[in-house]
Amino acid sequence: MMLACFTLPLAAQEVEWSIDATVLLNNREGGDEYSPDQTFMFTRLHPEVGVSMNEGEHVLKGGLVWYQPMIDDLTGYKLLPTLYYRYNRPDGWRAMVGLIPRSLMVKRMPRYMWSDSLDYCQPVVRGVMAQLVKPAGYAEVAVDWRQMQTDWQREAFAIMFNTDWRVAGPLRLGGHVQYSHLAKSKLGKEGQHVNDDLILNPIAALDLSHRTALDSLRLAAGAIIAMERDRGEERWRKPAGLVITGTARWRWLQLDETFYTGQDLLPLYPTLGSQLNLGDPYYHSKTYSRTDLTAHVVSNRFVDLTASLMLHATDRVTGFWQQIACRFFLDSHLWNKSRNRD
Repeated sequence: MMLACFTLPLAAQEVEWSIDATVLLNNREGGDEYSPDQTFMFTRLHPEVGVSMNEGEHVLKGGLVWYQPMIDDLTGYKLLPTLYYRYNRPDGWRAMVGLIPRSLMVKRMPRYMWSDSLDYCQPVVRGVMAQLVKPAGYAEVAVDWRQMQTDWQREAFAIMFNTDWRVAGPLRLGGHVQYSHLAKSKLGKEGQHVNDDLILNPIAALDLSHRTALDSLRLAAGAIIAMERDRGEERWRKPAGLVITGTARWRWLQLDETFYTGQDLLPLYPTLGSQLNLGDPYYHSKTYSRTDLTAHVVSNRFVDLTASLMLHATDRVTGFWQQIACRFFLDSHLWNKSRNRD
């Protein structure tokens, strides 16, 4: 009887593991002082292992993210740990706490809130995350402590909210909210103040996938309302604008378009940069268009190898990026499904 009490809990435990690897080459030309000409070329390896209990209800996983620029030696690398607890309920609720891979968010924040460089160099959310995922849509909120206060380093954190729900037919409603906070360092120099950045983005979309000859087609539009302030000043800056997006895919070819028009969304970027504003600096312009043409050379459950051409056009400059990217992902669930099928 006592033996059964010990063996039953052990029998409900399973080992979970995953391997997430990325290789990226991005050559950027035609930028300005906020988006200068440069080339990103790196590999990123992220192995994780953990234990799952009660048929996946409770999961504890940990690993290491190794970010390595492609140069002749090992200089410039970053090692970032992941260690988090995940709670999964059958009704679609999930909760996570710890050092959480950013890839576990249901949807990536839009680039006017997250730049590409943030994805490259900060792949971990340090904090808490809660999600509700249903067949009709999802909602998620996360708190990310990006920087700890020291004598000379400023504390920084961000609160993020995403949602998207099917309302009727192809109509979907959702949006994004992000609040970024930048506090003072302990020994901050004179003139340093606390800073705030709030972005609200309600969205209406039409998901026309399976209603045309294309494999997927989605059109969306929404207002962007930003509020920024330096607490040393007695005023809020309140830029606003309109963003229209579209994505279409036919077999291996994908087209993504984003068009923004309005006021400068990042008024404090020239002085605070990405410490406060996490978005793409192209949104420092009053008019901005980004067009991505992507070929999915290899695309299956494990690998997505893409080649992309990206055109950026503002009221001042035109940028042209060329990118080759490959992401390989394998975990214990995919491995077991593949073995069982074979």
